[in-house]
Amino acid sequence: MAKGVKAAVIGGVFAVMVGGAGYGAYNIMSALDGGGATGAGGGPAPVRSGPPSADEVKETTAKFFAAWEKGQAAQAASYTNNDAAAEPLLRSFGEAAHITGVTITPGAAKGDTVPFTVKAKVTYEGRSKPLGYKSELTVVRGLTTGRALVDWQPAVVHPELRKGDTLVTGEAASPPIEAVDRNGAVLTKQKYPSLGPVLDTLRERYGDKAGGEPGIELAIRHADESPDTSLLTLAKGRAGRLETTLSASVQAAAEKAVKRYAESSVVALKPSTGEVLAVANHRDDAFNAAFEGRVAPGSTMKIITAAMLIDNGVASMNGPAPCPPTATWQSQTFKNLTGLRPDESANATLANAFARSCNTAFIKLIDEEPLTDASLTAEAEERFGLRGDDWKTGITSFDGSVPASTGPDRAANAIGQGQVQMNPLNMASVTATAITGRFRQPYLVAPELDDRRLATAEGLRASTAAQLKQMMRLTATSPQGTAVRAMAGLSGDIGAKTGSAEVAGNATSDSWFTGFRDDVAAAAMSQQGGHGSDAAGPIVAAVLRASG
Repeated sequence: MAKGVKAAVIGGVFAVMVGGAGYGAYNIMSALDGGGATGAGGGPAPVRSGPPSADEVKETTAKFFAAWEKGQAAQAASYTNNDAAAEPLLRSFGEAAHITGVTITPGAAKGDTVPFTVKAKVTYEGRSKPLGYKSELTVVRGLTTGRALVDWQPAVVHPELRKGDTLVTGEAASPPIEAVDRNGAVLTKQKYPSLGPVLDTLRERYGDKAGGEPGIELAIRHADESPDTSLLTLAKGRAGRLETTLSASVQAAAEKAVKRYAESSVVALKPSTGEVLAVANHRDDAFNAAFEGRVAPGSTMKIITAAMLIDNGVASMNGPAPCPPTATWQSQTFKNLTGLRPDESANATLANAFARSCNTAFIKLIDEEPLTDASLTAEAEERFGLRGDDWKTGITSFDGSVPASTGPDRAANAIGQGQVQMNPLNMASVTATAITGRFRQPYLVAPELDDRRLATAEGLRASTAAQLKQMMRLTATSPQGTAVRAMAGLSGDIGAKTGSAEVAGNATSDSWFTGFRDDVAAAAMSQQGGHGSDAAGPIVAAVLRASG
């Protein structure tokens, strides 16, 4: 029951008091009368307000820790501002997780936040191992009681716990795996942190197919049914060897590159096969945005739009595509990025508009016959395999969405805004299809392992692919190309496309970039903001450089 809730507890007060549960009786009465103290006139004392004092922070944490150490889940929960949520998790700490001998050592408080260290022992079926980790809590003022209380978050009990999660010790849900890269190098969470959620999922899905046997472990059982997170192994199982398509060297470069920019993700793959070479995320959570993100890709979408224009006979790379300052589509006016010089001369070609990322040139062209509201959708689905739900990569993925749209969204979709949703996996695949002409569904583990049927698509005409590849080359190498700065210094056959996507509620645009070097394609996005070359570009360039 959350603190300060007065209704529905009055009927239980007398039973608690008769039972003599000293603190429990005081705690409930305190919730009703604001602390049980009396004021100068004999009435209830005013409810305290304002931040808890240093003494209150110290006293509250000491009581909470003491009860937790003794395994008194209900008592410990009563010192929080949400005992109904706190008690089950604190109870599972001792009962389901079999954690005993708990010693909690608080660190120096920083205002109302107290860091602490937990040392304990996990014992199960005659096996025992020490457990140690760090966490922190915050003390707040109860809204109606005025008491100093621990602000309840599951992460108080363990930093990796989320809402609804529990701790359990027993036989592992899946046998362990020894995941290896394409050359046999072992891939671990410790060396490649971004692979943590990926390896957990691969273990859950393929542990029993890799020939391993489960061990005994302490794990987090997640409420969202995502794979268990192993925290401590009491008895090792026998790991099965699982071969992946990843490249340890490219993965290492991807991990390092995304760390430079907040909220960033990148994917690299092999266009000739669809094999994923690297996947990395830099986020505050475990969400695999590189595979599961659903956000506007900005002007990287112009790869698909250009393909649509060429395939439908509306334009060719050397055909006219004037770049005016503005373009109006069904009452909505679109502009170019600040600083982009208009060009309505005879030299204004589709290749030039693509390399310079001119929005208005593309908006002008989507009004041509025989294009309809569904033309971009058909191009994305039939040629590039972006149907949203049929890729079978080996782990969970979102496979892109380009819905048929009317009104202003038809124009917005063409430049990667509107209702279009993508992630770096999708855009790396788009680049791979664009430069080879063939759609090869990306994957992390061989489909033969579990008889998965990979998605298929028609792919591009050879002439369309040749034009797209050349336009991407010009974007990365010509004087006016928006990707020149990011791709500078890369050798081999290179090409790219930049993007800047506006997202509702964000002060700055997302940075997008997709590119290729020989037989490697990579795409990245970063919420750090700016143009494609500002954040996402350097990430992709670093990954492509490592691929050589």
